[in-house]
Amino acid sequence: MTPTTALQDFLPAGTQYKLPPLILHPFADANGPSKLVESSRASLMLQGLLPSGDRNKSDLDQALLDGRYQEIRMLFYVGRDLVRWIEQCMEFVDRNPTLRKCGIKEQSFCAHLIQNAPPEVAAKLRKWGVVDYRSIFGRALGLNALFADIPPRDLLTDDFIRNYYRFADQMFQCKQSSVSFSEIKDCGFEYEIYASGEYSRMLEREWA
Repeated sequence: MTPTTALQDFLPAGTQYKLPPLILHPFADANGPSKLVESSRASLMLQGLLPSGDRNKSDLDQALLDGRYQEIRMLFYVGRDLVRWIEQCMEFVDRNPTLRKCGIKEQSFCAHLIQNAPPEVAAKLRKWGVVDYRSIFGRALGLNALFADIPPRDLLTDDFIRNYYRFADQMFQCKQSSVSFSEIKDCGFEYEIYASGEYSRMLEREWA
């Protein structure tokens, strides 16, 4: 990452900036969970950590690839939600004359989301069972920097699918280092995170 400077010395002390909420939508795929479980088992069998029974290496490798492709799909759609939120944050910046001149870029919010999530956001993600959210969000953003839409399985090589997380990590780092940007850590930028259903119910209560 190549941040230019932190902004706390240039913004009014004690100012709080309420960003739009980050809303994550569920990704539904009838065969997704079973393929993910089967992929994990196949990976352990290929490593010799589980007995493979009568399954040959080719069958296990295919199960591994099917699960990895499901992971790519799931991360891509998570990334869409993150990209939408980052765009909304940039609109927020553009409406503020002070912030507009501070060199805040999309990369500023990518770094803030992954490296400096508010404690309440990190705690809520852990409650959802998302422990390594930094890797998940980084890879989700990396895949969205690479693809405009999720590619069909036959357009991706087996090598890419098998090692997609390495490519996604590198793509995220490439995106972050492509421009200079201002670091917004400790500058009063706050936001909340919701599952889409949870947020809808909250709005219904407010409207009632």
